[in-house]
Amino acid sequence: MTAAKTAFREITEAGLIPRIVRLRDNLFGAVFSLMKLVPARYILRRALDVGQLDEDTLIVETTSGTFGLALAMQAALLERRLILVSDPVIDVNLHRRLVDLGAEVDIVRDPAPVGGYQGSRLARLAEIRQRNANSFCPEQYSNPDNPRSYALVAAVLLETLGQVDCLVGPVGSGGSMCGTASYLRTVVPEAVVIGVDTHHSVLFGQPDGLRTLRGLGNSLQPANLDHSQFDDVHWCNAAEAYAATRRLHRQHALFQGPTSGAAFLVAEWYAARNPDATCVVMLPDEGYRYQASVYDDAWLAENGFDLSTWPVEPVELTHPAVHTGGWSRFPWDRRRLSEVLSSLGTAVAHD
Repeated sequence: MTAAKTAFREITEAGLIPRIVRLRDNLFGAVFSLMKLVPARYILRRALDVGQLDEDTLIVETTSGTFGLALAMQAALLERRLILVSDPVIDVNLHRRLVDLGAEVDIVRDPAPVGGYQGSRLARLAEIRQRNANSFCPEQYSNPDNPRSYALVAAVLLETLGQVDCLVGPVGSGGSMCGTASYLRTVVPEAVVIGVDTHHSVLFGQPDGLRTLRGLGNSLQPANLDHSQFDDVHWCNAAEAYAATRRLHRQHALFQGPTSGAAFLVAEWYAARNPDATCVVMLPDEGYRYQASVYDDAWLAENGFDLSTWPVEPVELTHPAVHTGGWSRFPWDRRRLSEVLSSLGTAVAHD
């Protein structure tokens, strides 16, 4: 065996390329250690190139998850000050790591009347930027460089597999799935794209509410979410995602987080029903943040999560706003949100 010839300049560059792993005859996982490195590195590097990040520029963003970690890693390497606005649900181990990387974490304590904690975080973000004229915000929810950065991922999938007939993945900001799908379809326009959301997320028409399953879903409509990219949308609850996460680990030795489990649940179902299709599932981040929760049987029992059984197929919905409480599916057919809801007699203010 010869030694690898590639030496990366930094860990954020090394983390951009997913490992492509076969999960069944026609299902492959795009396995990331930290998928959010893709947009974080791309956005900050572009800002640096065009002169938006001088040595005194403050980077500020709202996040409660892995985008913040990716920013903190890149900001540390660039030696730039970083403030991350988050909320009380931020994972304690993630918070500790962000601080250790040099980031300042500003926690909002009360949800906004509209938009919940995300609304409060955006308001605090605006306050910080007003006080700091020389600041830069990556704006993951609206910056087109977020989806644009995933051209790299689409290219890797096509180069590795040759053909991708179906792409499945979780949806939060819209960047990863919309960006990868958009570039994938320049080569394979007929590729099926399936988004995975959770209940009480507004992304695909459900009313906002408390979400137990974190890392996907949203309380606000992000500008980077192009609904017309999706053929199907699935919703699942926390117990279903956790069970699939543990099954992914047990069956394939892939130690990933619950957003990966949610996507795996849906992708495994689709691949089994379409044996001639080459399917790819996006598996966004590793499971270390969840060792004391998803991977802890005592924690699961204490919090009422029974992973002994799970549904074998989703409930078919006639309206995306229907909340079944469990795994459900709606045929989106590459339509805008307003088109879907108006066709069902529901007006919508945002697209």
